[in-house]
Amino acid sequence: MQIITTIKELRAWRNSVDQVAFVPTMGNLHDGHLALVKEAVAQAPHVVVSIFVNRLQFGQGEDFMSYPRTLDADAAKLEAAGVEVLFAPNEAELYPHVSQSYQVEPPHLQNELCGAFRPGHFRGVATVVSKLFNIVKPNVACFGKKDYQQLMVIRRMVQQFALPIDVIGGTTLRAADGLALSSRNNYLSPTERAEAVYLS
Repeated sequence: MQIITTIKELRAWRNSVDQVAFVPTMGNLHDGHLALVKEAVAQAPHVVVSIFVNRLQFGQGEDFMSYPRTLDADAAKLEAAGVEVLFAPNEAELYPHVSQSYQVEPPHLQNELCGAFRPGHFRGVATVVSKLFNIVKPNVACFGKKDYQQLMVIRRMVQQFALPIDVIGGTTLRAADGLALSSRNNYLSPTERAEAVYLS
C-alpha cells in the first residue's frame, strides 16, 4: 500500500490508473469503516482511502483537538483490507490558505435533524468532500448509512454539481447489543454506553 501525503503525488498516481473507488474518513478506523473499504474493493480495481480530521466540520467546543488520531494502526488495517492508496494529507496541504474561504453551502437539509444542533457541520463536510472528490476523482465513493443525513447531503451535492461519481451507501454495522459502531463511542462512560443502546 502506498501512503501519499501530497495532492501532487496523489494526482500523478490517479493519472496512471482507470477505475477508482474512494472511502473518505477521519481515521480511528473500526469495523464499520472496514466494511465500506470491503465494498470499495468490490466496486473498482483501485481503492483510495483518505484520512483527514477536518477542522471545518467541528463546531465551537467540539472535539477537534482531542479526536483520536491513530494513523499507524489505521494504515495497518487498510493494507490488510487490500487498499492500494492511503491519502493522508496534513492540514496545510489540504487548506494551504489556512481558512477555506470558498465553501460548499448545502441547502436547508443541513439545518435539520443532527444539523440543527451542529451549525456549519454539513457545510464543513460538503466542502472537504468536494475538495477530496476533485483531488481523487473517484468513479465510486462509499459512505456509511449510519450518518444518513451526511449521505443525503453528499448524494445531492454530487447530483447538483453533475459529478460523475456513483455514491454508495454502506449498511450500518452494530455492536452485539445493537449500538451503531462509531469512533466516538469510546468517549462514553459505562453508564452512557449502556444508555446509548436505546438509540437503536
